[in-house]
Amino acid sequence: MTSSFHDGFVELFNAEFHRLYRYLDRLSGDADLAADLAQDAFVRLYRRGTLPDVPEAWLITVATNLFRNARATQSRRARLLTAARASDVAGDPPGEPGAALEQPESRGRVRAAIDRLSDRERQLLLLRADGYSYRDIAVALNLNERSVGTLLARAKRAFLAAFRDGPPHAP
Repeated sequence: MTSSFHDGFVELFNAEFHRLYRYLDRLSGDADLAADLAQDAFVRLYRRGTLPDVPEAWLITVATNLFRNARATQSRRARLLTAARASDVAGDPPGEPGAALEQPESRGRVRAAIDRLSDRERQLLLLRADGYSYRDIAVALNLNERSVGTLLARAKRAFLAAFRDGPPHAP
């Protein structure tokens, strides 16, 4: 690793880690997972040894792929393990029944609305909310930069509709 790469990496880390973490936290709803994924994305960049042309977009892409992999692994484990076995393996006791009620209702409604969006809509809104440019979003999500504004407007409308409708009703 050259010292110029190292210096550039440190500067990028200091400038972008918290923004990438916030995006992943909002995407996943799990602060610990978000921290792990953001760190892993930067570790992969460091191991790469060179900064890509658009490092912010590269980090978003890598972190989003890591998130998808983590969700897929989590889904497989949930299907394969019984509830009793899963709690033995995980080791953490379930939370207190009233703990969920302590969160503000609006945060739960926002999370529910975000969860009902398509992956692309969710990513568009969360990346933009964290200040990523249309260019970074386009590169990270493999979109035409000129279409990002239109797609963001549609995603905002979808979010507002999902938020207004409230959580889905159980059958």
